[in-house]
Amino acid sequence: RLPVPKLEDTITRYLNAQKPLLNDDQFRKTEELAHAFEKGIGRELHEQLVAQDNQNKHTSYITGPWFDMYLKAREPVVLNFNAFMSFNPDPKSEYNDQLVRATNLTVSAIRFMKTFRAGYLEPEVFHLNPEKSDTEIFKKIIRFVPSSVSWFGAYMVNAYPLDMSQYFRLFNSTRLPKHNKDELYTDEKAKHLLVLRNGNFYVFDVVDRDGNMLKPSEIQAHLKYILSDNSPAPAFPLGYLTSENRDTWALLRKNLLENGNEEALQKVDSAMFCLSLDDFPIKDLVHLSHTMLHGDAANRWYDKSFNLIITKDGTAGVNFEHSWGDGVAVLRFQNEVFKDSTKTPAISPQSQPASVDSSRAVQKLDFKLNDALKAGITKAKQKFDATVESLSLNMIQFQEGGKELLKQKKVSPDAVAQLAFQMAFLRQYDQTVATYESCSTAAFKHGRTETIRPASVHTKKCSEAFVKELSKHSTEELQNLIVECSKYHGRLTKEAAMGQGFDRHLFSLRYLALAKGMALPDFYQDQAYARLNHNIISTSTLVSPAVQLGGFGPVVSDGFGVGYQVQDDWIGCNVSSYPARNGKEFLECIYKSLEDIFNVLNGKKIGS
Repeated sequence: RLPVPKLEDTITRYLNAQKPLLNDDQFRKTEELAHAFEKGIGRELHEQLVAQDNQNKHTSYITGPWFDMYLKAREPVVLNFNAFMSFNPDPKSEYNDQLVRATNLTVSAIRFMKTFRAGYLEPEVFHLNPEKSDTEIFKKIIRFVPSSVSWFGAYMVNAYPLDMSQYFRLFNSTRLPKHNKDELYTDEKAKHLLVLRNGNFYVFDVVDRDGNMLKPSEIQAHLKYILSDNSPAPAFPLGYLTSENRDTWALLRKNLLENGNEEALQKVDSAMFCLSLDDFPIKDLVHLSHTMLHGDAANRWYDKSFNLIITKDGTAGVNFEHSWGDGVAVLRFQNEVFKDSTKTPAISPQSQPASVDSSRAVQKLDFKLNDALKAGITKAKQKFDATVESLSLNMIQFQEGGKELLKQKKVSPDAVAQLAFQMAFLRQYDQTVATYESCSTAAFKHGRTETIRPASVHTKKCSEAFVKELSKHSTEELQNLIVECSKYHGRLTKEAAMGQGFDRHLFSLRYLALAKGMALPDFYQDQAYARLNHNIISTSTLVSPAVQLGGFGPVVSDGFGVGYQVQDDWIGCNVSSYPARNGKEFLECIYKSLEDIFNVLNGKKIGS
């Protein structure tokens, strides 16, 4: 179970995270408020939280508040919450044809779903010592151990089973807009796939009455039929509504339902997933990011648990709604589907589609729109276009080293990437700001995520030495500062993964106070608390053989959204920003910081 940290530990960690962001006077005030909270109202709330947690052993203390946080948010899901991960191309280039890849990925996705629902999907396990635990013999033995104690057997060899309770929401699920708080809807009985092309909606069954998958050649035939349909794009594309403010969309949805669209919407909401087929090829990685992160809202349904997007040249990616689950579940799905579709593809470029009557099997959905709905779609489109217009996406690949070299130098690769972000921001804006790094707590029952706070007194000191006081330090001193940052970051990461961060704990105490109708404690009204939760640098990392790159929008209007990966011999960075910040310059500063760090670790003297 996810532990509730000790209150005193949480306050200490909170103050450690505040230290680099505040001057001495501000810090003293924040420290006073924190200690008063710890001794007073905070203690009461903490005891109530622990008692509540003990009465709800079937779940975790963060589950309810976290779902609420997502589902009560009224901002549009696109760019604010939805993230994307794009697949690597199929290694066999002729398999990157749009129809071939759409068929193979769809078939592999259905195979994954059937395996999962039948209870045969291999458990997600984090192996600290893979030589011992990630072996056939261990899997054979553990299979016969009763599940009530099998986790203990796994712990003995440092293998940690991860929570998979989110997985059922991957399929047949949609986030429904409701006034004040959305709802998650899942209908596991639905057998059809939703396909969007050119703003038009199509559905067809992909499993039969007995739950058997349609033949791949039939799925191929239906997709071919959709790809060759010449219907014009609708004048008022419905997809734009899912990019709206949630209350606005809730009202418009009510109107849609009252206007005779109940059956069509039911098809959309219950579909296995949404397959979006785009009619253009990808120009470069920046174009790829724009396409997968937001694309053209006419050809997306952002409320689906995920959209599988495939462009004209067979480039594929997943855009996923975030309330139902986190990156780990989506990444597992993508890893399996990539492996299956490339190693054992259902069809080949030579495969002929089945001779079936697709015009009967495929249903094109028609929506009845009144003037209010048309006006709503027009307004949603204007807002969406303006937001997208203001969004910048930029990226770099640093080719001068990666994980292997950093491990040789005995520093944490993740710590070095995060240090480079701190150094870059200091170089560009001359300040240290609230920074967020996501860490999964799936090692616990119903765990979600915890925050690692990468901006520390150590990174601040090290960044200032590199950016402002280079001449005062020897190469060896600079190396020591990097090592110090690495050690501290390693500690923070370990704490977060073990459920010992401070963010979720404080968030839950605040949630509890408000749920009980109490006045918000002074601690939470401190400007420093608000500033720490205004995450100007929001970061998330992933490395996978299936994924080319991932990314998300900035979480605040004056922030950066940083998706990054540290590979064996290179480091990639994908940055999103709005006009308040210059992402291109930020990336140049990140590049310079990485260059400086690598040079110092290699014993070279660097110039300012």
